[in-house]
Amino acid sequence: MRRLGVNIDHVATIRNARAENHPKIYDAARFAIKCGADSITVHLREDRRHINDNDLKILVSNKSIPLNLEIASNYKMLKAALKAKPNFVCIVPEKRNEVTTEDGLNLVKNKSIIKKIIYKLKKKKIRTSLFINPNLNDIKISKNIDADCIELHTGKISRKIKSKNNYNNELIKIKKCSKYAHSLGLEVHAGHGLDYKVVRVLSKIKEIKEFNIGHFIIGESIFFGLKKTISKFKSILK
Repeated sequence: MRRLGVNIDHVATIRNARAENHPKIYDAARFAIKCGADSITVHLREDRRHINDNDLKILVSNKSIPLNLEIASNYKMLKAALKAKPNFVCIVPEKRNEVTTEDGLNLVKNKSIIKKIIYKLKKKKIRTSLFINPNLNDIKISKNIDADCIELHTGKISRKIKSKNNYNNELIKIKKCSKYAHSLGLEVHAGHGLDYKVVRVLSKIKEIKEFNIGHFIIGESIFFGLKKTISKFKSILK
């Protein structure tokens, strides 16, 4: 069974619009799990634009919520992760002025610091993944620096599918990367820009074991509810 991770960052975006405490992040996480999510993803950004430290503290206090924490590749964010001790950590690139994560990690440039961060996380028995672009060299580096998983940035193929452009070259690239990563013993995840159409395409790649989806799920839930939206994704992944 492929797993569905639900990113609830934008529940916090809605809450923060009023600078109050509704909707509650903890309630959103519990309800998403009840609706069929296999894990909850949150991105603790350096500027705390949505999820904050208190949210993280509350979420990790409930051991029945499998939590995937996204962090930037620096020691300040590593410290926050080690303090929280989530089930999983995904290391992602982060630019202060970006609206959302725009690209995969630059592993060639940042290999040394990311390797040290992975070592410290795994020492605390935290499963660690790297958010990377679908290219073979980054997968090879991911293996060499001892990551457990890779999460392929699916933004490019998502845009092509949504705009009804030819996405075959991107699909071939993702298939090759998934097979190569799997052959090296890396678990393969996918994330960014995913909706029903894109997941239907990518779910045919058997090596992809986990799909992490946030913006579309929260947006679609406005019209159809969280339970129905999650259930539809779970049906596609079957």
